[in-house]
Amino acid sequence: MVCMKKNVAAQSLGKLGGKARAKALSSARLSEIGKKGATARADKLSAAERSEIARKAVQARIAKQNQSKRKDGKA
Repeated sequence: MVCMKKNVAAQSLGKLGGKARAKALSSARLSEIGKKGATARADKLSAAERSEIARKAVQARIAKQNQSKRKDGKA
């Protein structure tokens, strides 16, 4: 069995690649990239899967609002 060592220099460059690029991009460009990914993901999902994700998001927002109201003593 041959034991191959990993190239440490290549590993460190790979780890820095995405982070270094992200730091150089504007927030508008990062948002643009994120929207492309979200659109591609949504295209792959069925209508039922999209609906389930949306339902969970609504429930999470409502739970967060209720939690906030309890902290403020409004509920």
